[in-house]
Amino acid sequence: MEMSDLRKVDPVKHEQKRQEILGAAIRCFIRDGFRGASTTDICTEAGISPGHLYHYFPSKEAIIEAMIDLGVAHAAERFERILAADDVIEALLVDIEDNSLRFRPAQILNLDGLAEAGRNPDFAKIIERHTAAVRRMWSDFLRHAQQQGRVDPGLDPDATANILIALIDGSRALPIRNPKLDIKQSAAHLRTMLLRFLRPAAAQSTASKPRSQGTSRPLKLVRKRP
Repeated sequence: MEMSDLRKVDPVKHEQKRQEILGAAIRCFIRDGFRGASTTDICTEAGISPGHLYHYFPSKEAIIEAMIDLGVAHAAERFERILAADDVIEALLVDIEDNSLRFRPAQILNLDGLAEAGRNPDFAKIIERHTAAVRRMWSDFLRHAQQQGRVDPGLDPDATANILIALIDGSRALPIRNPKLDIKQSAAHLRTMLLRFLRPAAAQSTASKPRSQGTSRPLKLVRKRP
């Protein structure tokens, strides 16, 4: 067979189809879990044959790897937007509320992924790789914010990144633990906690001072005469 007889692959259409399959896989994983969803389920959801699937992904694990890579890419874009905001802590809080406290797919995939990693060593390696990438992004984000004077310079970026990852995992678990959770109240408390944790000490002391000396008067105790 001559090279001219080989069918040429359109890279744009190939990537478009690949993203469609990823979208179908994510819907299957949300519905049936990483363990429960099969490649047959994914093919049915995507409207393709198993043979067609293997032109794009050689296995279910490859689909999960690609999904993880997509999530990391989206996270990197969000970190850039947060760092460009006037108030990085406020922008971070908005992101956590939108993508953790209120985003059901992330809640389901996050918890199911951790559960699967606990019983499947191969899946655990995927989660470990994803977490390492996210941790690096958190650390870089914190270092940049510290250099800009917007995050407490006394915090260790790597240790703080671990705490923030754990906090996000917990915030995604909250709505599942308590379906009647008051999201606004939880976000408000989360705001207080993160401001106290991340804000530079000088900014905290300034924020704690009265706005105007004239509006703050000492309380006088009046003792009654016998």
